[in-house]
Amino acid sequence: MSETVLRLREQVATLHSELTRYGLVAWTAGNVSARVPGENLMVIKPSGVSYDDLSPANMIVCDLNGTVVEGDLSPSSDTAAHAYVYRAMPEVGGVVHTHSTYATAWAARGESIPCHLTAQADEFGGEIPVGPFALIGGDDIGKGIVATLSGHRSPAVLMRNHGVFTIGKDAKAAVKAAVMCEDVARTAHLARALGQPLPMAAADVDALYDRYQNVYGQSGKPAGS
Repeated sequence: MSETVLRLREQVATLHSELTRYGLVAWTAGNVSARVPGENLMVIKPSGVSYDDLSPANMIVCDLNGTVVEGDLSPSSDTAAHAYVYRAMPEVGGVVHTHSTYATAWAARGESIPCHLTAQADEFGGEIPVGPFALIGGDDIGKGIVATLSGHRSPAVLMRNHGVFTIGKDAKAAVKAAVMCEDVARTAHLARALGQPLPMAAADVDALYDRYQNVYGQSGKPAGS
């Protein structure tokens, strides 16, 4: 096993604790995966294993067709979806799936989250879009993610009647997008419950996104660090 794979096993196992820390998952639902740079491989959690029992040793290494390469357990039921995203979007280094409460409520309505907040403009560059309904187990979910997010600034998609999928340059960035997606979805829900949220000008959304992605934070560090 290469040093890179060992490092990613540890990172992916640790990042799953962020999903529980921010209340984005229940029981064994949800998953994080990471692409192995320079290889047609990814690391993903095993299926149906308690978050308390996840460790670097039981992370699963699969090829980008979803076939297990290293690991004694069955991989996540969303493995085929993650693999499709990696095959279709070579710039993606991490994929996350959650059923976080507020964002999934928007997915249940089949409604995108309009951009009424500076925080959403910063992270998502506009609305958080809705993807099509697809059954779990094959790569149809992956196809829906790619079709919805290709050419879109948002790193998050609300898959209809299902939940949230996020992408990032690495697994940590995808986890951050999942955390921010739920935060935005909760605030948007509360704003709508109080009345009609105020619109934001497209030019302001563009300016906020550009500042956050290219200027915000310390030099040489990613946005939001």
